[in-house]
Amino acid sequence: MESTAAPRPAPDVGDTLVDWFAGAARDLPWRRPGVDAWAVLVSEVMLQQTPVARVEPVWREWVALWPAPAALAAASPAEVIRAWGKLGYPRRALRLRETAAALVERHGGTVPADVAALEALPGVGTYTARAVACFGHGTPQPVVDTNVRRVVARLVHGRAEAGTARASDLRDVAALAPADPGRAVRFSVAVMELGALVCVAGTPRCTACPVTGACAWVRAGRPPHEGPPRRVQRFAGTDRQVRGRLLDVLRAADGPVEAARLEEAWDDAAQRSRCLDSLLVDGLLEQLPDGRFTLPA
Repeated sequence: MESTAAPRPAPDVGDTLVDWFAGAARDLPWRRPGVDAWAVLVSEVMLQQTPVARVEPVWREWVALWPAPAALAAASPAEVIRAWGKLGYPRRALRLRETAAALVERHGGTVPADVAALEALPGVGTYTARAVACFGHGTPQPVVDTNVRRVVARLVHGRAEAGTARASDLRDVAALAPADPGRAVRFSVAVMELGALVCVAGTPRCTACPVTGACAWVRAGRPPHEGPPRRVQRFAGTDRQVRGRLLDVLRAADGPVEAARLEEAWDDAAQRSRCLDSLLVDGLLEQLPDGRFTLPA
């Protein structure tokens, strides 16, 4: 039976992307020489579901305040939540502090290069572990995020969108990487950059793509996505926005605040109460015996 699998790209695709990246890469501070694995780990946690422009100033503040895991582990939860600012998903801030404490306890305050050891840390998943091993320690690893999966879906499989995550994603990316270890590390960030700048979700810039001639999707005539449309996440009016408003009040206060202050942050009493309860459950604020609220000590 004739195979219906998409033809593999030419073997020099990985090297082509590495060469392209040398001239097209954004100058991001966590990519600069001398940035250690801890600073890379902080950047990767902050960048989850958050644009680069919002992350950069907060990342600079964090690595200045807490240049090593031991420094962050010694900080109070309130300090950490305040420093997280408006990055969103503030539970990540507390998880990062927990990760720092685990690094101190298990690894003497250093960030391991082993993927399995990284995955065993609280709040560190497969993507983050491989990104830190690769970008922080220079260990060649297939690093797969949403952008990379989209590039592989088009380049290798001829699909407009990646769809759900697949067990084969890591193998697909590893197969494209150059054999040279140093260039393989550069490839992992290069393919991510291609997905962020060129092979984007909405209107890909195929004419600017360095590997468009090898792309199965382009050769197939750029067929449209056949699955359900991508869901666009809204923010206005969501519990995320309400939680952020409530935390803003606590971050700006010099001490505990009365419940009335929080009532001013959002009109919908039922939604406000629900979000307040969720912040308490997540450990992002505490209620004192007198009824006032405060950031965790």
